[in-house]
Amino acid sequence: MSNSEPITSTHMTPQEQPAGKATNFGLPRTIHLVPMDYISGFEVRPGFYEINGATAIPGGVNFTVYSHGATSIELLLFHRAKEEPFAILPFPKHYRIGNVYSMIVFKLNIEDFEYAYRVDGPYEPEKGLIFNKNKYLLDPYARAVSGQSQWGDSSPRGQHYKARVVKDDFDWGSIAPPLLPTEDLIIYELHVRGFTKHGSSGVLHPGTFDGLLEKLPHLLELGVNVVELMPIFEFDEMQDYREVDGEKLYNYWGYNTVSFFSPNTSYSSYREHNREGNELKHLIQVFNQHGIEVYLDVVFNHTAEGNEHGPFFSFKGFDNNIYYLLTPEGYYYNFSGCGNSLNCNHPIVRQMILDCLRYWVNTYRVNGFRFDLASILGRNEDGSPMNKPPLLQALAFDPILGDVKLIAEAWDADGLYQVGTFPSWNRWAEWNGRYRDDMRRYLKGDEGMAQAAALRLVGSHDIYEIDTRGNASVNFITCHDGFTLYDLYSYNEKHNEKNGWNNTDGSNDNHSWNCGVEGDTDDPEILALRKRMIRNAFAILMCSRGIPMFLAGDEFCNTQFGNNNSYCQDNITSWLDWRLLEKNRDIFQFFKYMINFRKTHRLLRTNVSNGVNGFPDVSFHGVKPWCEHFAGYDRYIGVMFTGQEKSSGPQFIYIASNAYWEEVEVTLPELPISMCWKVVVDTWEEYQKPYALYSDKITLGPRSLMVVLGE
Repeated sequence: MSNSEPITSTHMTPQEQPAGKATNFGLPRTIHLVPMDYISGFEVRPGFYEINGATAIPGGVNFTVYSHGATSIELLLFHRAKEEPFAILPFPKHYRIGNVYSMIVFKLNIEDFEYAYRVDGPYEPEKGLIFNKNKYLLDPYARAVSGQSQWGDSSPRGQHYKARVVKDDFDWGSIAPPLLPTEDLIIYELHVRGFTKHGSSGVLHPGTFDGLLEKLPHLLELGVNVVELMPIFEFDEMQDYREVDGEKLYNYWGYNTVSFFSPNTSYSSYREHNREGNELKHLIQVFNQHGIEVYLDVVFNHTAEGNEHGPFFSFKGFDNNIYYLLTPEGYYYNFSGCGNSLNCNHPIVRQMILDCLRYWVNTYRVNGFRFDLASILGRNEDGSPMNKPPLLQALAFDPILGDVKLIAEAWDADGLYQVGTFPSWNRWAEWNGRYRDDMRRYLKGDEGMAQAAALRLVGSHDIYEIDTRGNASVNFITCHDGFTLYDLYSYNEKHNEKNGWNNTDGSNDNHSWNCGVEGDTDDPEILALRKRMIRNAFAILMCSRGIPMFLAGDEFCNTQFGNNNSYCQDNITSWLDWRLLEKNRDIFQFFKYMINFRKTHRLLRTNVSNGVNGFPDVSFHGVKPWCEHFAGYDRYIGVMFTGQEKSSGPQFIYIASNAYWEEVEVTLPELPISMCWKVVVDTWEEYQKPYALYSDKITLGPRSLMVVLGE
């Protein structure tokens, strides 16, 4: 063993130690880390206990893993793609400190092996202890999972997941993150595979990170500055795989995490053995270089291990009673609707989640996170909601995450709805589900929704305290979960028959309207009305205070054929059909116009002053000016924003929205002397041609919206 390559570490001698600092206890300046033991043909020694996972170091690999309840742990080494280990290395008892096991294995080439663990311990299911020394376990801190690169591979998964060691040598250069102010964000939600998988995408690498990167010119032309990626953590698309009417159904969306620290390798255009994640890093680097932030949709509320009938491949085998919320009888609480719920506020799980997010920020330069079913992250170990959840507070104040945007889906599948009350520390934003529902109902003409729609438009100050949470509302009308914007005005009912559940899955509360015909039609009047409804919805979204978000493909009328729960549809139902971009070029141009309009008028995004010339900063109006209240039968709302930037004159922006099916004549507020109104948006028209008004009257067509500027 003396001829092994040593690992050197430089330390100061006591004489070199700066005054007031802890000494090095007389150790020599250079320590040579040499093997101390010989196990299963490998030279080993105790490792670095504070470095979790498997890490390449000079001369070998450091393996660190922990378990509170285990009595012993074995490291298993496999040749690439092999199912049986070529070496089994038990951790000696003196390689354990506390509950942490750490071992350096010398002379391991990271490209020559994969690894897993076996963990032994008590089996007492009623106490949540289900250790099984025969199970191969995936490292919870694995940086890459093997056997996942081929999408739709039907080979057995969930039984023998193995990990690879990743070398982090990506060159980030000098590109700094955009660090966009919250008020300026325009979020574009997309699915990496579905965005370019369709043959019409015209990319060289469809369905991959590189394929998405090839569509950067489209995103830049559109004008969005945030892309929010649906789950890209390693997941198993073969979970619940079925065939229905000859169609292969996968767990396509990816809300079933296998490994929180690993990127989904099937989204890479080439095999990245031991460099997993480089293609994603390059995507983030280039997007940031062009001023676009990249957010990840993260799923810390549950894992792919499911309940007691689900697979057993990682957390269950390390500390089932710590990682999962369990009933007093040892069963799994199911606040996620997916079989289990992570015990997020246990100190061990909380630290793992914090380590994970820090890793994605440090190593991948991720700019933000959207937390799926985030209310679960605020539940106690008995499942009850907490007033000050330690996890949410830790994320809010963590220094590494200081510039990162944190967005909560502020509800869960068990009815805990926290929109407006999610614990935030003035740090968390929220998907505003009330914005979606209220705006949908108002826009389709429901009675009694004018007041609610006006409040949503001005920033939902009835929900969020303006002084402390002024930009907390993420406003959206569409997202991955539900109808696309085109389908919202093409279908009265969901059409999820192809999902194989007899149309019982998916929400029934869509607040949609088919404009007179269910689904496809050739009627030009109905088609024109549908496009006008789309323009209305997007215009009001872009004029609303808060953070706007919309679904990829809405900008060219993408359809899912009435499916409002396409989680399993890896096909034309979910893939974007890029031929629609040319067919609906007018809608794309309108989206561009409205995004640019929002960007060039800061007054739409935030208060720039406390009003001007005696006008309040925000005011409500009916068909006559200065209407403070809306009657139940009202379907018209007028909202005016007023302010003055230091370097410019007074600004007035009036949004006039008519959800009624007849035209409406509106009297605008009287402007200060020397100013006049100018129409800059009129959704009755396909293309926007601003024009000046010579009176204080406008006429809105049925179901249409105008924006007028005072200048």
